[in-house]
Amino acid sequence: MSSLSAISEELGELDGQISDIFRALSNGFQKLEKIKDSNRQSRQLEELTDRMRECKRLIKEFDREVKNLESRNDPNANKMTSERKQSMIKELNSYVALKKQYAANLDNKRVDLFEAPNEGVGEENVLLASTMTNEQLVDRGNRMMDETDQAIDRGKKIVHETIDTGRETAAALQSQTEQMSRIVNELDSIQFSLKKASKLVKEIGRQVATDKCIMALLFLIVLGVIAIIIVKIVNPNNKDIRDIPGLAPPAQSRRLLSYPN
Repeated sequence: MSSLSAISEELGELDGQISDIFRALSNGFQKLEKIKDSNRQSRQLEELTDRMRECKRLIKEFDREVKNLESRNDPNANKMTSERKQSMIKELNSYVALKKQYAANLDNKRVDLFEAPNEGVGEENVLLASTMTNEQLVDRGNRMMDETDQAIDRGKKIVHETIDTGRETAAALQSQTEQMSRIVNELDSIQFSLKKASKLVKEIGRQVATDKCIMALLFLIVLGVIAIIIVKIVNPNNKDIRDIPGLAPPAQSRRLLSYPN
């Protein structure tokens, strides 16, 4: 690590950070072997995956810095930095394979951060990595990192789509709530109008009933008058019935008495 610091302070710092993560990964997997509870194992694997993600990011920064300094360094320095980068990728792949093995034992269905399509898991990847050339290891590591970035982008897209769907659902629910509130207000208004109309109908009914009583009374009076008229016509000398003006028989002419002279 001191030789890398002599080439570039940033390379030395990145190398130190990556070495610290490798030590943490080693201790984390040793701790994982002692954990019996599957839930705790799953949480420990998630923490180790986060550390491997950070390590992947630092290796990419290390690779960019190596490429930037490649034209200025001598061949020996370039060889040393290239070998160090390949060693980092190989060591990271070994932890990735170990993580896959534990995940398979736990029947973990989540998409693995460094998993490539149609690849095996466990010790098979470690053996495969040991037979690769340095250039193949670099290409494989870069490809796995790109696939990891794509998986993260897909996850972010799903999260954004879920958030948008939640917002649309909330807006639809708010609109439906406002619509229901308007319907309730309209129902209250209709109920008030029905009560008012019912009261008006009752008042009209009472008024009609009163008018009918008055008409019935007038009808009885008219019948009485007609009856009296008929009786007077049939029996004009009936003294029990009072005369009706205009229908009384003509008064007899009175004769004046003449006295003889």
